[in-house]
Amino acid sequence: MTTYRICMLPGDGIGPEIAAEAVKVLEAIGSRFGVSFEVTEALLGGAAIDATGTALPDETLVAAKAADAVLLAAIGGPKWDTTDPEKPRPEQGLLGIRKALGLYANLRPVRVFDALKGASTLKPEALEGVDMLIVRELTGGLYFGPRARERDVEGAGAQGALGMRAYDTCVYAEFEIERIARVAFEAARTRRGRVHSVDKANVLESSRLWREVVHRVHEAEYPDVELVDQLVDNTAMQLIRYPAQFDVVLTENMFGDILSDEASMLTGSLGMLASASLGDGAALYEPSHGIAPDIAGQGVANPLAMLLSVELMLRHSFGMHEAADALAAAIEGVLADGWRTRDIADATTLPQRTVGTAAMGDLVAERI
Repeated sequence: MTTYRICMLPGDGIGPEIAAEAVKVLEAIGSRFGVSFEVTEALLGGAAIDATGTALPDETLVAAKAADAVLLAAIGGPKWDTTDPEKPRPEQGLLGIRKALGLYANLRPVRVFDALKGASTLKPEALEGVDMLIVRELTGGLYFGPRARERDVEGAGAQGALGMRAYDTCVYAEFEIERIARVAFEAARTRRGRVHSVDKANVLESSRLWREVVHRVHEAEYPDVELVDQLVDNTAMQLIRYPAQFDVVLTENMFGDILSDEASMLTGSLGMLASASLGDGAALYEPSHGIAPDIAGQGVANPLAMLLSVELMLRHSFGMHEAADALAAAIEGVLADGWRTRDIADATTLPQRTVGTAAMGDLVAERI
């Protein structure tokens, strides 16, 4: 029997609740398809700060590097919010593990389930044909460039005293743009053959380099793929105006972070958006939502984004496409039968078919 080693990072908030449903579904997959999943839990984020004083303990990194894939549930929370640059923040753990594993490409599929068209804030007819893949660069840009706070020696504050100023620097190297562009163009070749490259080239020098390099890669290696340049502010508008125009959306780090959260509303809930982070080491899979502190511990969180992240893991890390198809079909079938967690329920949902986290996981596992 083939055994796959998974490093599970439950994290904070609703993370442990949805992580449990992922394990449940993996057991069902293993039983049906004759494989074994060895799941080892490790600390990341706020839970790691509480236990070790750091958001990314060395032991976690060792476990992640030894695994065939990494599953992350959710990290963060108001408990660890701070503006003190000397104090650890949960997000440092996520950025750190991505960097350490060499994960530079974040894939975020955005597809609208027919059964959930009523859960979106857009009219159902605006959602016809929506099936896009957001390809976000993960290791460059504002999140990793030089940053600091310093005394503003050039001007005084309102009271005539020197105040503070802060800066974050957006830095991109050509090779970083080249490799993420190739990921997007390769993906487009297996889809509908169109890439929207998102930048702010009318203002930012880093975006002008981005556009130049993307065009160079396109012309030299992927002339068969349609390339569309689009400014980020226009992209944000077009995602709402006419989302079906997008096939593959290629974007730098911060723009991708924001746009993918916006795109999640097309699906009816951020609780429906999965992601895969790929690169040189073990890939990392995670839902795109946060820790939902308002419902943590209540057993009502939507586990489907976590389960859809498992689907991506089966495809990209293990090559188990038949199992991935079975998981996707199970989720679609459960939704088609009217089962909902409360974040995706609407006026048509039968009260007795609004279920909690564990029950939704049970329904998907049973179908598998």
